[in-house]
Amino acid sequence: MQKFLKLSFVALLVFALVACSKPDAKEEAKGTDEKEKKEPTEETVEITPEEGASLVLWDNGGAEAEWAAYVAEEFTKKYNIPVEVQEVAHVDASGKLEVDGPAGLGGDVFHAPHDHVGKMVKAGLIYENMFTDAYKADFMDAAISGTSYTEETESVLYGYPLAIETYALYYNKDLVEKPATTFDELFTQAKEFQATSTNDDKKYGFMMEVGNFYFLHAFLGGYGGYIFGDNNTNPAELGLNNEGAVKSGEFMQKMHAELLPLKNEDITGDVISTFFNEGKLMYRISGPWDIKNHTEAGVNFGIAPLPTLDNGETPKSFSGIKAYYVNSYSKYPKAATLLAQFASSKEMLEKRFEMTGQVPPHKGLLDSDALKADEYAMAFLQQAQSAVPMPNIPEMQSVWGPMGTAYITIWNDGTDPKEALDAAVMQVEDAIATQSK
Repeated sequence: MQKFLKLSFVALLVFALVACSKPDAKEEAKGTDEKEKKEPTEETVEITPEEGASLVLWDNGGAEAEWAAYVAEEFTKKYNIPVEVQEVAHVDASGKLEVDGPAGLGGDVFHAPHDHVGKMVKAGLIYENMFTDAYKADFMDAAISGTSYTEETESVLYGYPLAIETYALYYNKDLVEKPATTFDELFTQAKEFQATSTNDDKKYGFMMEVGNFYFLHAFLGGYGGYIFGDNNTNPAELGLNNEGAVKSGEFMQKMHAELLPLKNEDITGDVISTFFNEGKLMYRISGPWDIKNHTEAGVNFGIAPLPTLDNGETPKSFSGIKAYYVNSYSKYPKAATLLAQFASSKEMLEKRFEMTGQVPPHKGLLDSDALKADEYAMAFLQQAQSAVPMPNIPEMQSVWGPMGTAYITIWNDGTDPKEALDAAVMQVEDAIATQSK
């Protein structure tokens, strides 16, 4: 069914692509050096939408909904195609589409996190992006790999990237003269600050969610561990208990012994936020979602890339790619593709950054004055250069629980890291084997 939908979509678009390309484009490419061939771009590849098309666009609420409404309005002005924007949380969109899509009730274009791609492809919910070369030229590698899916060694791009998101190091400017660039420096600063702590006035130099594998991957990856083989596309190969992964567990035990002598259960996101907002915490690791929280609390804070580890490597934080996708059940696939392409254009993403503050993964905007003027965005962007997109294959769902549990036992109980990670890998392998039956 999925292959049939893909072939049908290609057939729908092929006439428009051929008709709207330059007549001599193929002839110009013949006999030329590879470097001289013209890459497809939005200017040379166009789509003719279906007559009488009207579209539904699903997106989040808040500032993202306001931007989606702006996109819809500008798209309608340019193409005379009406677009209705409906609020559907991006984390819920794929599940809702599985139910509503066959009945023709889903959004023609919808917003989803990149780690849902594998599930959506397997369910036949989305069409591939027909402009792979142009998007590879225009977008960060992480945005492309994150919204692509590999089957039988072939990687296919499905997404139309909108934003890249990762986590970094928050620091209190009233407590930190210069943010640490290495974890050795951070440990030294944190210990000095914690020396002023008392039983009645607890202070901490550093906090993070120590049982959350989303954050802990930074250390696992920084020390040379990995999740799946072949750039996180091969679930038959696991790197969750290799030498580098074990070093990440040892690093967490050092952190527990020297900086943060609390149980995992006592280091929740709310606890960390409270200490930071009250000026009793120098450093924390979090993402852009906490900017508003700390700003409203009146904290004088900055954000910096994660400090390097003792092996000289930058921690490999997880990155998330927000993107639009084209619903394979759409009645107007060409018009829907045109909308997704229009929304992910340089102009629309520049407006999106202005309205939402989310970092655009479009290479043409990375040197923009607006982005450079945003201290927080630049810090997250710098960290994103070292980040690893969360694996988007379905087997990733089998990883979160066992790995979180492994690090909790390493932290709370002092379990030997190798022993804890070996146990986690056995659970992951069993879960994947069950899932594949």
